Amino acid sequence: MSESRSVDIRIGAFQKFSLVDYPNKTCAIIFTLGCNFRCPFCHNRELVLPTLFPEEILFESIEDFLKSRVGLLDAVEFTGGEPLIYKDLVKIVKRIKDMGFLVKLDTNGSFPDRLKEILPFVDYIAMDIKAPLERYSEAIGVNVLGNIIRESVQIIKNSGKDYEFRTTVFKNYFKTLDDFVKIGEIINRAKAYYIQQPHFDKVLDPTYPFETFTNAELNEIKKLMQNFAEKVEVRNI
Repeated sequence: MSESRSVDIRIGAFQKFSLVDYPNKTCAIIFTLGCNFRCPFCHNRELVLPTLFPEEILFESIEDFLKSRVGLLDAVEFTGGEPLIYKDLVKIVKRIKDMGFLVKLDTNGSFPDRLKEILPFVDYIAMDIKAPLERYSEAIGVNVLGNIIRESVQIIKNSGKDYEFRTTVFKNYFKTLDDFVKIGEIINRAKAYYIQQPHFDKVLDPTYPFETFTNAELNEIKKLMQNFAEKVEVRNI
């Protein structure tokens, strides 16, 4: 690229306005490129698979737009992909905070040390919990240590920030209600937990034999998870 970048971060898309991604706030969304997971149900495959990466967007061009929206827009969200694969993310977040915006971070929870570093500059965290820990590697397509996921959950719960945990649910990974209890025990006394119904448009692995829950089953899961979080909802993604 002929233009130079001031921070080492790869951005694949930018959404200038959203009413639904940051609770009760208007926000812009920055989509980072790359992820250390390979979840077959991921619906942002063009941000995960290097062979599908779109042309990169320089943060500096986004920064110019955001400067023009100071006082008109509440927040900026970082999603992906996995934003925390970039060490420089904290530098960008600080620059956005200095403009006066709130910041929301979406993460898979696999970088607890970077999560700790960036938390002072983040206002809302959304962490995906993919599956019961014994099936985590199956769900994400790579090996991950369960204690890393547990650590990130505790960091978020103890942060004093607004947050949510969420799970895109499949019978492939949740065989019985007891599997949801295992998630509940990890997030116990959380502020918010969302049970997400998947859609299958452009998922990472369209050949995967996904098994979904009925609406009645989802409501049963919701009732169960109300024992572990203050707010529990079922939503589409």
